[in-house]
Amino acid sequence: MVSLSGWYVGYVIALVVLVIVVVLVGIILGLARRIGVQALAATEGLDQARINTLALWDVDKINGGVRSIISSAEEARAALEGE
Repeated sequence: MVSLSGWYVGYVIALVVLVIVVVLVGIILGLARRIGVQALAATEGLDQARINTLALWDVDKINGGVRSIISSAEEARAALEGE
């Protein structure tokens, strides 16, 4: 009579390994989804921060205008003092 217990043990081990792999892949996919959601939230936050700080780029233009006004005022003062 042929003993098939070795085959049964092999099938059980293969089934256990397969179940473990499926569980681990499920966990990895769940974590990847959470990371994706968090990445989208971070991107939205960064976009909002960019929008909120766009006005800072105009500060240099304003400073240039103020320097020009001060320079013109100094020239006018010098011209008036010279008269």
